[in-house]
Amino acid sequence: MAEHEHHYKVQITWTGNKGTGTSGYREYDRSHVISADGKPDIAGSSDPAFRGDAACWNPEELLLASVSACHKLWYLHFCAVSGVVVTDYVDAAEGTMVLRKDGAGQFTEVVLKPIVTISKGDPQTALELHEDAHEKCFIANSVNFPIRVEASVETK
Repeated sequence: MAEHEHHYKVQITWTGNKGTGTSGYREYDRSHVISADGKPDIAGSSDPAFRGDAACWNPEELLLASVSACHKLWYLHFCAVSGVVVTDYVDAAEGTMVLRKDGAGQFTEVVLKPIVTISKGDPQTALELHEDAHEKCFIANSVNFPIRVEASVETK
């Protein structure tokens, strides 16, 4: 099978200079804007635990959202081609990040918890298609931590 490269571009612009730059740890905000051509900006910051703004998206939330969204997109594809009609999909994804004593950290696990409602198709097939989605998910294949899927299927 031929390989095809896809390239992505985003711009991160730090907006947290309060006048003295990074002259001290408490002297600057962690705020930034995430932008890409033709798309709305995303207000970003660090996690509030790291002096960030809780009203803004932080990198950890964006990573978790990327894992969840990628899984969902593959899942919906597999349902569509398998005769399973999904009418609702909600995922309350959770991620765990562990910090080391030196301040570095890493995600140790993500748990996806999609609740899927179907109006047509076999509920067992609908449940099993999560395995296919996980195997194909670009983001899941790019990270170094385990991703568990604890899905449930409801019929309408």
